[in-house]
Amino acid sequence: MSNKKNPHWGTTLDTFLTDEGIREAAKAEAVTRVVAWQLTQEMERQGMTKAVLAERMHTSRAQVDRILKAKGNITIETLQRAAALVGRELRLELV
Repeated sequence: MSNKKNPHWGTTLDTFLTDEGIREAAKAEAVTRVVAWQLTQEMERQGMTKAVLAERMHTSRAQVDRILKAKGNITIETLQRAAALVGRELRLELV
């Protein structure tokens, strides 16, 4: 057993992420994943396939996969287009 004290023991997740310098990146990743999940849920509700969304977006099915898996650099514009094509609206706000 190590006698070293863990510097992050007892800290909050926000404190840990801030200390590591990755808080904003982690928040952006989390928001993107939530929006991707919401898009997936809406597609399932409507019975829409990835192929249909890709056709409506004038893009490839592989790109739709990246959007729905929140992989890569997904722009707000891309998320807005996808949301509109499933009949939803993407809202961003400063709080």
